[in-house]
Amino acid sequence: LLGVAAGAPSCPHGPALLFVKTSKGEEEGRRFYACSACRGRKDCNFFQWEDEMVSETRLAAREEYNRNHQPPFTHRQNVERYCYECQQLLLPAEWEEHSDHQFLCDISTAQLKSPSQLLYPLENKKTNAQYLFADRSCQFLLDLIIDLGFRRVLSVGTPRLHEMIQSKASRGEDFRVRSLLLDIDFRYSQFYTEDEFCHYNMFNHYFFGGEAARETCRKFLYQHNGQRVILVTDPPFGGLVEALASSFKKLMAMWKETEKEGHNNQEMPMFWIFPYFFESRILEFFPSFRMMDYQVDYDNHALYKHGKTGRRQSPVRIFTNLTPSMIVLPVEEGYRFCVICQRYVSSGNQHCEICNSCTSKDGRQWKHCILCQKCVKPSWLHCNNCNCCALQNHTCEKTDAGCFVCGKAGHKRSTCPSLS
Repeated sequence: LLGVAAGAPSCPHGPALLFVKTSKGEEEGRRFYACSACRGRKDCNFFQWEDEMVSETRLAAREEYNRNHQPPFTHRQNVERYCYECQQLLLPAEWEEHSDHQFLCDISTAQLKSPSQLLYPLENKKTNAQYLFADRSCQFLLDLIIDLGFRRVLSVGTPRLHEMIQSKASRGEDFRVRSLLLDIDFRYSQFYTEDEFCHYNMFNHYFFGGEAARETCRKFLYQHNGQRVILVTDPPFGGLVEALASSFKKLMAMWKETEKEGHNNQEMPMFWIFPYFFESRILEFFPSFRMMDYQVDYDNHALYKHGKTGRRQSPVRIFTNLTPSMIVLPVEEGYRFCVICQRYVSSGNQHCEICNSCTSKDGRQWKHCILCQKCVKPSWLHCNNCNCCALQNHTCEKTDAGCFVCGKAGHKRSTCPSLS
């Protein structure tokens, strides 16, 4: 991935990302554009070589295709209509057009306030992956946000947290937290005003509503009367970390621009919710972040559930740039405070005196390997062939294996000098 290039062509999901296609032994690969949101060609078949000459006829056809694949109604038109099959709210005059579809009638006000439960989730793992927070995790996040003193939440791909905030705000005058949802799922425009929802692609920082939507986001990020803002995001786990990081940095820059003198060198506070095995990738782009031990669980995911044991525990964690000691985890769920590490850890995460850290990532107690000079998973054993710890029945790496790009040993493709 090379990022969003100036003048990049667009598909229905906004500006495409620039990639490079490399083959083993080649120093330079051929560059191409592909959809930012969809990793599979079946979901969006957009593809164009960077040096490809595109005719006016093909450009016109592409623009027509992009227009035809936008939502049929604008945000302002999307009110008081719902067909379950089309995932669209309907006015009485439109019922006949959907007569052969499955209907959901007599929708209550409570249902309209909980759209994530009314809509069926889009579960393409690399594009949408709408695995929705369980009530336990959603309530914990909201309580934590309030306890930390935040009054504005930029909810990027977290519709259930957004609707919980909206619902509580509509019921009580004492609840002062406000939320703005940025999400690629345009169906939410039927339930929220233009000040509450922006159609947004987090893989290329694209606001489908143009400058008006950008301005909505800017106004929301402006901290007036001491109303602190935090960005909370729960991206699809199959998405490219570097593309996500680029967009989040642009949102952080937008926040910083709202009050140039007040923020100084601070980073916009953020919760990035992602599996623990992406820790090194996230820290590569955000060195100030730390991973918390709290297990985030989801309603509609078969495995990502809290309370399971061993490898069945949810691998999803909270990455944040806030001071770890400020993130108080629930003691009743077995979390405890490590005085040495100055953060809350899970019950199975025992402090290693050699590493001088609570080293477990997955909730189990890890063991220290003298040869590797670090703690490893309890099921791993040291392999003399690989010179590292691995599963007992693993396939040993070939000693002559080298970089995929240049073929030389000692580094991976991502750090190959030929790509610099």
